[in-house]
Amino acid sequence: MAELIYPQLSYEVIGLLYDVYNELGFGHKEKIYQKAFEQLLAKKNIRFSREAYFPIEFQGKLLSKYFFDFIIDNKIVLELKVAKDFYEQDINQLLSYLKYKKYRLGILVVFSKEELKYRRIVN
Repeated sequence: MAELIYPQLSYEVIGLLYDVYNELGFGHKEKIYQKAFEQLLAKKNIRFSREAYFPIEFQGKLLSKYFFDFIIDNKIVLELKVAKDFYEQDINQLLSYLKYKKYRLGILVVFSKEELKYRRIVN
C-alpha cells in the first residue's frame, strides 16, 4: 500500500472542513464555506493562501489564469465545491493545478445536501 501523503496535515484540514459543514449545513454559496474555512485555518495557525493566482503563459503571452481556492502550508491544493457529487471536470481542474505547480496532493471537497465529501488526488 502506498504511503499517505501529508497524513497529519490532511487529517487536520478535513476535520476543519467537517467543522464548517456541521455548523453551517448545506445550502450556502461556495464563498461562504471558503470564508468559514479560512477563519478556522487562521484560528489553528495553519499557513495558507486563498484564491492564489497563477498566470498561464506561452511564449511570453498570457493564455489564461488559475485561481486555486486554497494552498495549505505550501503543500496541499484544496478546491471547494457546492455540488451533488464529484464531477470529472472538477477532478481534471485540480489535476491541472497540481501538475502546473508541481504539488503532490490535492483535496477536492464537495459540500452536498446529504454530506461533506472529499477526495484526495495525487499528482
